Amino acid sequence: MTLLTTIAAFIVTLGILIVVHEYGHYWVARRSGVKVLRFSIGFGRPLARWVRGADRTEWVVATMPLGGYVRMLDERDPDCAPIAPADLPRSFNRQSVSKRIAIVLAGPAANLLLAIAVYWVLNVIGVMEPQAILGQPAAATAAADAGIAPGDRVVEVEGEPVRSWNELRWILLQRAVGGKPISLAVERTDASRRVLTLDPASIASGELDGDVIGRLGVVPYSGPPRVGRVTEGGAAARAGLQAGDRIVAAEGHPLDSARALIERVRGSAERPLELTVERDGRAVRVNVTPARVTDESGTSFGRMGAELSDRPPLVKVQYGPFESVGLAVEKTADTAVFSLKMLGKMVTGEASWKNLSGPVTIADYAGQTARIGLASFLSFLALVSISLAVLNLLPIPMLDGGHLLYYLIEILKGSPPAEWIVEWGQRAGVALLGLLTVLALYNDLIRLLS
Repeated sequence: MTLLTTIAAFIVTLGILIVVHEYGHYWVARRSGVKVLRFSIGFGRPLARWVRGADRTEWVVATMPLGGYVRMLDERDPDCAPIAPADLPRSFNRQSVSKRIAIVLAGPAANLLLAIAVYWVLNVIGVMEPQAILGQPAAATAAADAGIAPGDRVVEVEGEPVRSWNELRWILLQRAVGGKPISLAVERTDASRRVLTLDPASIASGELDGDVIGRLGVVPYSGPPRVGRVTEGGAAARAGLQAGDRIVAAEGHPLDSARALIERVRGSAERPLELTVERDGRAVRVNVTPARVTDESGTSFGRMGAELSDRPPLVKVQYGPFESVGLAVEKTADTAVFSLKMLGKMVTGEASWKNLSGPVTIADYAGQTARIGLASFLSFLALVSISLAVLNLLPIPMLDGGHLLYYLIEILKGSPPAEWIVEWGQRAGVALLGLLTVLALYNDLIRLLS
């Protein structure tokens, strides 16, 4: 079932992104008077084909779904010959530079608009997210040096309000790439407020790969576990444990995570275990005798029949419809700029090329987010849509950015670049994209094996 979910989520992700991107090209081309011959989702042999419209445009779904294209009438394309004299004014190559630029830009622009729309929807309907409560930082990390203590709730970063853990991660990630000290306003468990300074210099000069926020020592709060659903008739129910109880100690030993309690319960099969519980602001002692359970391998352990969580409480992050427009545009722009910064740092060696992901990683994350829920999947879809837009705008021949580079040369010199320049540019573009594809697949394989 997990594999099927991953495959389905991957297909849906690719399908939406490709259709949106190519439809951007198609929509602007039609409104610019260009004749569109084919709209293809995928490459290779057509699996499905139908013809629509006055121009008899082919709509195709092909065998290789990793991309797509819009074929327009063009005198330079031998497959378009012969061209009827009445259709020559509708040829792509006869359009003004401004129209050609608009048609090429329309694909990445459509992906950015999709991301804005997704973020707007998520902002309006609201998303339940963990609060920005911090856990114990590891020694010798920036967070430990800053004086962060377990239970600190971040309320501002550089004067910017923070409402959830996801917002905190995103803001810190952007600031960490810059390498400058970061000001955090935190609210302590005693309700006092302090301003701490987080210095990411220790990682800014190295490779910005992996869990950057974790390397800073900023980790989510993991404290005494809270009881969720209690199994009827189980050991926890018989002992009087209730949903919402916070278990702070077992046999007098403080608990700092759900894992610590689970280990004690597993080792206490059919033996009384004294728990100290916080309930309605007061301490309550509860004696629970975990039942003995034997798994398929014959190993026996204790189980008390209660769901446990040490995650921070959730908060609903929601905005009004008009405010959400600006926030969605800002989030999209910030993500695009951050992607460009990371690409630049990969080129200069400040960030590792391990950050480059291919279709296997995309499929994996598509499946993971789909299993978490619709909101997570939509956030992932928006992120990949932005990444696709940024990638296509890079000045590499074969990509939209490469065509834009040629048009810029045409504007500056008053005529298109020489044919040999375009030809060698295409070859170089194919080679570079092939190299990046191999590298991305290699990274995917390494992640898969590890």
